[in-house]
Amino acid sequence: MTAGSRGDVAPYTGLGHALVRAGHEVTLVTHAAFAPLVAGSGVGFHPLPVDPRAELESSRGRGLHRSASGAGKLLRVVGMARALVGRMTDDLLTAARSSEVLLLSSSLGPLGHAIAEGLSLPSMGVYLQPIAPTREFAPPVLGGGSWGAVGNRVAGRGVNRAVEHVFAAAVPELRTRLGLPRASPGTALRTRERHNWPVHHGFSPLIVPRPADWRPGLTVAGYWWPYDGEAQLPSALRDFIDAGPPPVFVGLGSATVPDPERLSAEIVRALRLAGLRGVIQRGWGGLEANGDDVVTVGEVPHAALFPRMAAVVHHCGAGTTAAGLRAGVPAVPVPIQFDEGFWAARLVALGVAPSAVPLRGLTAESLSAALVRAVREPAYAERAAALGARVRAEDGVAPVLAALDEYA
Repeated sequence: MTAGSRGDVAPYTGLGHALVRAGHEVTLVTHAAFAPLVAGSGVGFHPLPVDPRAELESSRGRGLHRSASGAGKLLRVVGMARALVGRMTDDLLTAARSSEVLLLSSSLGPLGHAIAEGLSLPSMGVYLQPIAPTREFAPPVLGGGSWGAVGNRVAGRGVNRAVEHVFAAAVPELRTRLGLPRASPGTALRTRERHNWPVHHGFSPLIVPRPADWRPGLTVAGYWWPYDGEAQLPSALRDFIDAGPPPVFVGLGSATVPDPERLSAEIVRALRLAGLRGVIQRGWGGLEANGDDVVTVGEVPHAALFPRMAAVVHHCGAGTTAAGLRAGVPAVPVPIQFDEGFWAARLVALGVAPSAVPLRGLTAESLSAALVRAVREPAYAERAAALGARVRAEDGVAPVLAALDEYA
């Protein structure tokens, strides 16, 4: 069960497909718009209402651009999510009634856990970001960094409580429907922690090692790669790539931007200043560029595209970050909001990106300078290739599969 943008869904298509191959029957429960992602995978699909793209493009969603701070944006998102989550409860409950185990993303964890408790089903978390409080880094959703050991942990607990309050209206009503005693958001969170509710994290310990002060039950499993079948690139895109030196990918995924025309022009100017060709992904932000040295694409499988790029410029969503690492090519992070600053900092620290170029201050000159370093200085490509080989050798599904075998 998951909710959010494409990046909050795609990794679970690969996890589900791997569990199907291991003999399990799997249903992905998420927004109806993402049903095509499981086509051919053997994974069933149960649609949820709410179109995440329409919500981001609404006046309420566009208001996110007006919050400069991570905390300010988080408060806006909490308010937005609280208004939407109740519309998904009935479908989540219907899907759960025909299930034996619930695997829950962080975006639906508190609600899904209440459903599991009410139906007496085992459940586990399958998270894409490190959410549990730790002294080692500040909450990724606030951009990461460090506020000192005490500050990091206090902030982490605050973010966890904010996530619980997303469901402050939906969970009590649900618990009443299921005959459970009422419980405050804080009580529900403490109960999960006290019982060491299991959470598997779908990122590599090479990228974020398991914090030493995490409670028992929290594991860093490794990446879950999206299911992409026999991923193929469109013939026109293949022809463009083959017509010259490896181009640079530029994409912002599901992020929306206030002025896509201006941003597109800056990106093209940056590529030309650096003497590079570009593959620009339209994405939810509506980027668009034309010319002999650039091509605009829609949704294309990262697994097939990224290995053919000289570098990847992206917003550092968890899924796109993973795809770039898997491909073993240098990155230029362009973080926009939430956990993207955290992943951008990890790429820089690992030596596979020269520096982050946050979208708020991006210019053609700043992006071009970072691109020149990423593409022309061999150390970035060498480190990216070595790290990519190690990441590809990991098996992130194995810990989840072992946990399911224990339940069985």
